[in-house]
Amino acid sequence: MTDVPVALIQVTDVRRLTPHMVRITFAGDGLDDFPTWPDQQLKLCFPRPGQTAPRLPGQGADGDVMRWYQAFLAIPEDERPWMRSYTVRSYDPVGHRISIDFVLHGTTAATAGPATRWAASAAVGDTLARYGPAAMYARPLPLDSADWLLLAGDETALPAIGTLVEALPPGARALACIEVADAAEEQQLVSPADLTVRWVHRDGPRAGHGDALPAAVRALTFPPGSGFAWLAGEAGAVRALRRHLVQERGFDKRQIDFSGYWRRTLTQDDAPTEEDLAEAQERIEAARSPQG
Repeated sequence: MTDVPVALIQVTDVRRLTPHMVRITFAGDGLDDFPTWPDQQLKLCFPRPGQTAPRLPGQGADGDVMRWYQAFLAIPEDERPWMRSYTVRSYDPVGHRISIDFVLHGTTAATAGPATRWAASAAVGDTLARYGPAAMYARPLPLDSADWLLLAGDETALPAIGTLVEALPPGARALACIEVADAAEEQQLVSPADLTVRWVHRDGPRAGHGDALPAAVRALTFPPGSGFAWLAGEAGAVRALRRHLVQERGFDKRQIDFSGYWRRTLTQDDAPTEEDLAEAQERIEAARSPQG
């Protein structure tokens, strides 16, 4: 089993991008030679109350993925870090820094999750741990087998969409449809490709979250030729988008890369639902199948 990098990282800069998005830059071990690719995922470990750094398994847990994760789960629950998945927004090869964009969910301490609570008050010198990224999970977009790309997601997918459009080559054609709370949450996306961006507003941080995006994609006129879709965001919205693309737009399931980043009524600490497990199996099978 392939090793996955694990290291402590320290905050070096905090910058508010929009009212509900903050970009945090980190330094740490292993960032001097950091491989990068678009839509690069890693997991962050957040300290429990009273901890200045997240508690990690001891040195004896070094080795493959499963052995490390079993040792992680063996940490008592009240001391075990919260673990959440994030996208590496950018890497600075000169300063050896990575930047990660955090969506500030919730409006109070009671409604915000542990990652939002941490990010909302993050300061230079604060410490997290990273688990990953692992190159075995890198999946390039099939630009040679599609005439155009659809990138659809909510604000949690915006960092990944940003990395994807920046990596597209000149001449590629892409359509991005992104759901955010309102106009203040929009960000400028720069790409060498022929990129069209459609912003979809909910008119409030929680108003109809996940409902506006499927409706907006249904209303789109797609370019001619074969398309490939990249979908991410709230799990229910992603399911609705997949059904629409396959049943109403004629997409082959292998033409869709999808990920439910979060669930409206559940957290990443809750057990997966039957739908979650079925979709995870679909993603595994799609990764093993060649593009048609």
